[in-house]
Amino acid sequence: MSVFAAAAEAAPAGGAALDQVAIATGAATLVTLAMLFMAVGHRTGRVRWIGRLAAFGERVSGLPGWAVVPSTIVGISLLTALFGMYWDISLHIDRGRDEGPLANPAHYFILAGLFGVLFAAVAACALPLQRTGPSAVKIAPGWYAPVGGVLMFFCAAFALTGFPLDDVWHRLFGQDVTLWGPTHLMLIGGASLAVIATLVLQTEAHAARPTGPRSAVQRRMQWLRTGLLAGGLLLALSTFQAEFDFGVPQFRLMFHPLLLMLAAGVGLVVARIHMGRGGALLAVASFVVIRGVLALIIGPVLGESTPHFPLYLVEALCVEAVAWRLGTDRPLRLGAISGVLIGTLGLAAEWAWSALWMPLEWPTELMGEALVVSLVVAIAAGTLGGWIGAAVTPSVPRPRHAGRFAAVAFAVLLASIAFTLPTDNDTTLRASVELTDVHGPAGEREVDAVVRLDPADAADGALWFTSTSWQGGGSVIEPLREVSPGVWRTTEPIPVDGTWKTLLRLHDGRSLLGLPVYLPEDAAIPAPAVEAPSRFERSFTSDRLILQREQKQGVAGWLTLVAYLTVLAIALAMAAGLGWGLARLGRRTVEGDGGDRFDRGRRAPVTAPPRPAATA
Repeated sequence: MSVFAAAAEAAPAGGAALDQVAIATGAATLVTLAMLFMAVGHRTGRVRWIGRLAAFGERVSGLPGWAVVPSTIVGISLLTALFGMYWDISLHIDRGRDEGPLANPAHYFILAGLFGVLFAAVAACALPLQRTGPSAVKIAPGWYAPVGGVLMFFCAAFALTGFPLDDVWHRLFGQDVTLWGPTHLMLIGGASLAVIATLVLQTEAHAARPTGPRSAVQRRMQWLRTGLLAGGLLLALSTFQAEFDFGVPQFRLMFHPLLLMLAAGVGLVVARIHMGRGGALLAVASFVVIRGVLALIIGPVLGESTPHFPLYLVEALCVEAVAWRLGTDRPLRLGAISGVLIGTLGLAAEWAWSALWMPLEWPTELMGEALVVSLVVAIAAGTLGGWIGAAVTPSVPRPRHAGRFAAVAFAVLLASIAFTLPTDNDTTLRASVELTDVHGPAGEREVDAVVRLDPADAADGALWFTSTSWQGGGSVIEPLREVSPGVWRTTEPIPVDGTWKTLLRLHDGRSLLGLPVYLPEDAAIPAPAVEAPSRFERSFTSDRLILQREQKQGVAGWLTLVAYLTVLAIALAMAAGLGWGLARLGRRTVEGDGGDRFDRGRRAPVTAPPRPAATA
C-alpha cells in the first residue's frame, strides 16, 4: 500500500479527532491568557519590556509606538497566514484530506498568523496609556483604545471563530472541500479585513505623531510600510480567488472576473488615494513580488501545485490615469470613473493574461455576461474604495453622504454575487468513454480518453470542458479537444489508479457538471470505488457531488438553513463593525495636511508608567 493510500484511509471525513480538538483548544487558551497577562501587566507597570519595545519603534519610525508595533506584527502575521493558506490548499489538492488539524503543517502557519493578528490587536488596545485622539474608543474608565485596534480585534476574533466552527460544520455536514465553505470564508475574510483595520490604525498614528520633521530613514520606512500595506490590501482581497488560481473552482467561471474587478476596484483606489501619486502601481508591485515568491516556494521548492495569480497592472494604470486627470479631491467620483476603466480595459487585460498563464483560460462565450457584471462590480468596488480611501486619508475631503453611497455600493456587490451564485445542473447528459492505456510512471495506470456526448452538442460553447485529476501526489488539469461533432479527446494522459481522483468537468452557462472516470474507495465517508474499465457509459451529475464526496447527504434542510444564516449574520455584523469604525474615523478626524491633526495634549505615551513602589 502506498503512503498516500494509507493516509487516505486514516484521514477522517467528518471532524477532527477529539484528542486533537482538546490539544488545539488548550493551546489556544494558553496563548490567549498569555496575551491578556502581558496586556494587563503593561497597563499596571509590571511588564515593562512591551513599553520599551514601543518606545524603540517610535524612535525608529517617528510614529507612536502603540501603532508601529501592532502594524509590524500584523504585517508579519498576515504574510505567515497567507503562506499557510496557499500551502494548505495545494496540499489538499495534491494529497487529499489530512488526519486532523494538527497533522497538516500548513495549519500551524495559518494559526500562528491569525493569533499574531489577535496579539497585534491586543497590543494596539493595551499600549496607549492616554487617549490616542478623537476617534479613540472608551474601553473602561481611563482606558481609551484606537479605533483601528478595536477593529483589528473584531477581525481577529471573526477569523479565529472560524476554526472551532469549521470543526462543528464538518461534524454536522461532512467536510466541505472548497475554499468557499462558510467557515473557511470566515477565516479568510477576518484576516483580509485586518488590513483595513491596520490602515485605520496608521491614520490615527499619523495624526497623533509628534510635530517636527522626520529623518530620511523615518520617511523611507514610512513609504515602504505604507506601500506594503497597500499591496497587502490587494493581496487580502485576492485570496478569495484561490480556487481559480489553482484551476479547481467549484463555482461558475463568471466569479473569476467578478472577484478580480472587486479586488482591483477597492484595493487600487484605496492605494492611490492613501499613498498619492504612484500608489496603485506600488501596490501592484508589492502584490506581484509577494505572490511570485509564494508561487516559487509552494511550487518548485515544496513540490506542490503552483498557485497562479492575476497581474492587475493595467487596472493600476487606469486608476493612476484617472487620478492624474481628475485629482483625488472627489474620491467617490475617482473610484466610480476608475471602475469604468477597470471594468473594461482592465477586464480585457486580465482576459489576455488568463490565456497566457492562468490554469483556466476565459473563453469568448463568457464575454457577454462578463462585460456587464464586471462593469457593475468594478464601479461599485471603485466607489467603495473611494469611501475607504477618504476615511483613512484625512487630507482628502470626505464627500457629503459618503456613507450612503458606500452602503449602496456594498449592496450592489452583494447583489452581483447573489446573481452569479445559483447553478442549474442538467442531469440528462450522458457520455460513452473509451480508455486507451499509455505508458505511465512505474506502477501507475494512465490512459487517453475518447468521450462521445449524448446529446452531441452538449459541450458546444462550453466555458470549460476539462479532465481534472487530483489527490494522487499532484494535480493534472487539461482541456478536452473536439475531434468530430460530439466526440472529444483528452490532450494529455490522465491517471486512473491509486489515490488519484479523475473526472470530466463541463461548465456551460449556469450548469456545472461532472462525470467520474476513476475514484478510489473511501471507507471514511464511506464511498465505494468508481472503476475505470476500457469502455463505459455514465451520466453527468453535479460536479460538486464528486468534488465534495465527503459532504453528508440527507441532512435536514432546516439545519442547513440555520447554519448558513448564522454564519451570514456573523459576517454581516463584522462588515457593519468595520463600516462603523471607518465612519467614526472619518467623522472625528479634523481635515488637514495629512500630518498633525489631533490635540497634541492628548497624545498617548508609549512607555509603561513607573513601577509601583514596593510594599512591606
